[in-house]
Amino acid sequence: MRYGSVLLVCCICLVELAAQPSSARRLSEATLTYSVSIRTANAEPRAADLMDGALNMVYLKGNMSRSDLNSSLGKQSTIVDSKTGIATVLKEYGEQRYLIHLTPEEWKISNQAYEHVRYQFTGLTKQIAGYTCEQAIGTWGDQNTYVVYFTRALQPVNHEFQYLNRNLPGLALEYQAKLGNSELTYVATRVDFDPVPQTIFELPTSGYRVMTYQESKAGGKRN
Repeated sequence: MRYGSVLLVCCICLVELAAQPSSARRLSEATLTYSVSIRTANAEPRAADLMDGALNMVYLKGNMSRSDLNSSLGKQSTIVDSKTGIATVLKEYGEQRYLIHLTPEEWKISNQAYEHVRYQFTGLTKQIAGYTCEQAIGTWGDQNTYVVYFTRALQPVNHEFQYLNRNLPGLALEYQAKLGNSELTYVATRVDFDPVPQTIFELPTSGYRVMTYQESKAGGKRN
């Protein structure tokens, strides 16, 4: 009986290893560049349409991540420490600047819709930013779906920077995200492995209105 259990464990380990390419790289430090396009049913230009042509820069360094979304509307940055679970959101829209602190519990609450995404792997592949990517259909909540292409060649150490894609067996290089009634598509154009300065993850000490997560949900009104 003991021999059979050991054999079963060995077989499971071999299957898991076979699922990963032999050349897979642990992604602990990198800069990812994504172009952003938007598809909307609105005939007239609206604020969401100004996201078209935006640029998403993602910086990874150990347990730290920073995602900068730059558009004609302004800039929004999300800095997450996956070790502590603490997140900070910086919003810069014209002269309005906000710094929003989220506790580990609040960070999970803000992403709870993506907590249990299920994937169907279609077998389709395509090349993105020099990597072979597999297509998957993600489903969450009340039958919400999105399309994602990911590569098994890059295995992120920190998965918090893309909560929607955190359960994928690799790095998402193209994926869809909802913005109201519109749909954003992120496509990676570059993966850079140069060292990322620690200063990128430092928070500003002035020039921002500091808010709690609850205040930001209430439209900035203080009790």
